[in-house]
Amino acid sequence: MLSYVVGFLAFMLVGYNPLVQLLQGVAPGPPRLQRTPRPQLQEELLALEDRNGSACSRDSQYRVHIFSREPLVIYVENFLAADEREHLLEVSNPLFRPSTVTDDGGASTHRDTVIRDSEVAVIPRTDTVRCIEDRARSLQGWRDEVWIERLRVQRYGPQGHYHHHFDWSSSRGGWGRVSSFMVWVGDDDGKLRGGGTEFPLLRLREDPRWCAFVECGNSPNVDAGVKTDIEDAEKPSGVVFKPVPGNAVYWENFRPDNSGRGYEETWHAGLPVVEGTKVGLNIWSWGRID
Repeated sequence: MLSYVVGFLAFMLVGYNPLVQLLQGVAPGPPRLQRTPRPQLQEELLALEDRNGSACSRDSQYRVHIFSREPLVIYVENFLAADEREHLLEVSNPLFRPSTVTDDGGASTHRDTVIRDSEVAVIPRTDTVRCIEDRARSLQGWRDEVWIERLRVQRYGPQGHYHHHFDWSSSRGGWGRVSSFMVWVGDDDGKLRGGGTEFPLLRLREDPRWCAFVECGNSPNVDAGVKTDIEDAEKPSGVVFKPVPGNAVYWENFRPDNSGRGYEETWHAGLPVVEGTKVGLNIWSWGRID
């Protein structure tokens, strides 16, 4: 008798509400995010905003184009000015170290050139760098409880690459890397070949005006190693953004439904450099997942 009572109580707790929703014709929503209190901020890893005033004395002349609405992906022309790109190259050059990867959300790192073959520099927060930080905050609408991480410049030589990955893989308890910018700083005086940023699960836009920013020849195939719930017949053809100096691509990493689920369409890679040297700038925002 006791086992029946226990079973009935378990049904009421677990199955009653979904069953009522089903009988009433109401589709159950996504699982709700169980948010933990905000972790202690590691201020040395964040580019904290100076509330006493902006570090930027110039008006940015960038132009934005919405590439995708879900997930939100925005292409930004002229995100960096020429003198800003020169400054980033200058301050990062003596600081480059071999890039690493993590298998445990950042608790430990190691070098694996099969996955990631590049060099990284965490750059000092000069006035020019703070100006770029302000621009990245402004484009996102100065979001509550979201902070820009310290900016990192990445350098890829011949065959340098970063295998397909998610930026949101280190989320914990409702907090994580909520958005990403990939900004192209330099291309070795026009000698760069290869090195595009590939999103194999995004759909290639048909308007030919996008061909100035994305590869419009033979579209890349979805990597055989991608784990996704999308059926083969529904898989998009994929997109490769060209590494155009000064331009950027911005994307949101998490769904805005309070489920804490990341967009699988943000699976992306830095394709191998065929010739020359690619220099890119990562701008990541860490904070509360909406």
